[in-house]
Amino acid sequence: MSHPGAHTGAPAPSCGQPGAVAPPMARKAWLVGALAGLFLAGCTLGPNFTSPPPPAAATGTTASDAYTPTPVPTSTDSAPVTAGAAQHLLTAQDIPGQWWTLFKSDSLDQLLKSAMAQNPNLAAAQAALRQAQETLTAENGALLYPNVGLQAGFTRQRAPVLSTGFSEVATDYNTINITPNVSYQLDVFGGNRRTLEGLAAQVDYQRFQVEGVYLTLAGNVVTTAIREASLRAQLKATLDVLALEEQALKVVNVQFTSGAVSKASVLTQQTQVAQTRATLPALENSLAQARHQLAVYAGRLPSEMGLPEFQLDSLQLPEDLPVSLPSALVRQRPDVRASEALLHQASAQVGVATAAQYPQFNLSADYGTAANRGADLFTSPTIIWSLAAGVTQPIFNGGALSAKKRAAEAAFDQSQAQYKSTVLTAFQNVADSLRAIEFDASSLRTQAEAESLARQSLDLSNNQYKLGAVSYLQLLDAQRTYQQTRISLVQAQAARFADTAALFQSLGGGWWNEGPLADASLPGSDATIQRPTLAPVQ
Repeated sequence: MSHPGAHTGAPAPSCGQPGAVAPPMARKAWLVGALAGLFLAGCTLGPNFTSPPPPAAATGTTASDAYTPTPVPTSTDSAPVTAGAAQHLLTAQDIPGQWWTLFKSDSLDQLLKSAMAQNPNLAAAQAALRQAQETLTAENGALLYPNVGLQAGFTRQRAPVLSTGFSEVATDYNTINITPNVSYQLDVFGGNRRTLEGLAAQVDYQRFQVEGVYLTLAGNVVTTAIREASLRAQLKATLDVLALEEQALKVVNVQFTSGAVSKASVLTQQTQVAQTRATLPALENSLAQARHQLAVYAGRLPSEMGLPEFQLDSLQLPEDLPVSLPSALVRQRPDVRASEALLHQASAQVGVATAAQYPQFNLSADYGTAANRGADLFTSPTIIWSLAAGVTQPIFNGGALSAKKRAAEAAFDQSQAQYKSTVLTAFQNVADSLRAIEFDASSLRTQAEAESLARQSLDLSNNQYKLGAVSYLQLLDAQRTYQQTRISLVQAQAARFADTAALFQSLGGGWWNEGPLADASLPGSDATIQRPTLAPVQ
């Protein structure tokens, strides 16, 4: 438990110690001083929360010291194709807030601006944050300050008939009263303060939820745009392959008619054409779904027009990749910070449950006036007042309060385990992304080599066909092989773009370098949600 600094004045009870007994003639002054002392020197029971330190293993000085069991190369392979540039990992470099601008796509930038302004999930998260903030403000006023009210009333009534034996008298009269009243619960053992601490932690949780939705939305828009570009390129390459196979089928049919080949050759080529054609609906469906998803991310109906189209060659692969130190990751990931806020809230609830086992002190006072005529109000004979102090001490409740405290401690243990799980997942995400960056570059290099060899083979087949050294079917086969390597190359290029975006997202997305996040749930409003401040790593 924690104690504020000492104060002067009449002797007052401290946490767990009774106050000194005052002389009879000074009891009134002692009572006031003692109650003030209870308020000022009250304890705050329960654990004092501190942010968990980074994992012990996350203390390296390079990007790969704690993310992966073996070091990740600081530079990747390169290939002379789109998205083939070598990428360089820059240790301990900061991530830009709008990291997606590194892809150098105006269409992507505009789509993300639209998504940030209109996405309903982001608006809902912002509304939840405002709710948590207002709840904290309301409870702050209710728990920390006296409750002051005013009661005023007017009554006209008739008194009962009195029988005196000589006459009967009935009296009509008015009653007017104006009585301000004050009540206050002394927070001697910190239960109210712990309650407010928990509510403040809930505000932090909702704030980091906003940042998490913001980061997730940005990552989803970028990766879905990349997926659309990849599907569009794969669809084009597949259509080219299908066209070549259909030409080959025509040649085989002519050869079969002339008796140069058997029916089996025709059936084989027809099967190949059918198999290639069967892949088109799936690609077209996936492309349509990607377009629909982008529209929804941007807060639009899928039927609305004006959504930009994305091509792989319109994107630029970021070559310099800032990578945070492992020790900083837990302060940068919104999901980790949100989980820490829940842990803080659970810690505060332990304090609330502990304080509930101790006495509760209440003060109340009324001071007013009551009269039969308005002219008599506020005169000395009509003044009324009362002063009351009370204490409630749990004595027997069947072990309910102890059980509630144990339940709060168990909830804290649960939150602590969930926090550790979130941290482990965060480090896994970064490790996966770093390895993907490395292996994507190697995969693209080999796919680029395969595509280059297939293109050389096609060029050779073209020259040989002109000289009559190979048949037309052999030329078409070389063309089909080249187009198929194009599809694999497109997939490898898209993987480099997508995994680069995943790395930025896994490192926290640089939200701490952004300004206030506009409140999209209030159209036309200047209201903003202040982004949380990135606490320095201890």
